[in-house]
Amino acid sequence: MKKILLTILTASVFILGVCMPTKGEAAALDRTLSFGMSNGDVKDLQELLLTKGVFPYHEATGYFGPITKESVKKFQEKSGLKVDGIAGTQTNQKIQVLKSGDMGRPVAELQRLLKAWDAYTSTIDGIYGTGTKQAVINFQKQKGLSADGIAGARTFSKLKERASSASSAVKEITVTSTAYTASCQGCSGTTRMGVDLKKYDDAKLIAVDPNVIPLGSIVEVEGYGRAIAADTGGAIKGNRIDVFIAGEADALTWGRKQVNVKIIK
Repeated sequence: MKKILLTILTASVFILGVCMPTKGEAAALDRTLSFGMSNGDVKDLQELLLTKGVFPYHEATGYFGPITKESVKKFQEKSGLKVDGIAGTQTNQKIQVLKSGDMGRPVAELQRLLKAWDAYTSTIDGIYGTGTKQAVINFQKQKGLSADGIAGARTFSKLKERASSASSAVKEITVTSTAYTASCQGCSGTTRMGVDLKKYDDAKLIAVDPNVIPLGSIVEVEGYGRAIAADTGGAIKGNRIDVFIAGEADALTWGRKQVNVKIIK
């Protein structure tokens, strides 16, 4: 995808998004999901759609409504599957495979699992980049698997033989915050993880440095509320964030200030 959202006061936000899977992975989604359903599996599906850059909403709600149906159809089209908007066996298998270009909480969890095996030594950032791919390749070689750098069913099965040692405790940090909006002329309004801020301007979303707050993280921002870390920015480095505020006047009012951020998950 492309740059850029208007950043208020110094932060400029860059927009990218990628997708595409392969062979089946972990059996977290093992039943057909379709329009009208509401459950935890739908929420997992939405998390994966967000990871693939095809879910334009800012929150996994657990309800399979029109947004989810259209996102499933978009993923199916990109993956060469039957386009019906129903998450059946083939769709569920493909969407659970993680590979280069994916980003979000499922990728962060993969990185934690790799760390538990001492196979990944970099920052848990939620981005399936070259470092994560190489770590997967090295792990696959170690376990006698096909070393393709794609985290599918067999790779996850081996990874889960050893539980992640990552702490589940809430992490709290202090950051410098600014605000940005999607209403500028020429702005695409699409975040790095594919959230459409022009279409869904009620989004609670922040831009982060993934080396500090992994992409896809759910956070609680002082004075802003619960949000998802679904964007990045050229000026967002270290302990800095940009909060999304739909109205330009309100974004200017936010200004530049120190806030506490709780990284919930």
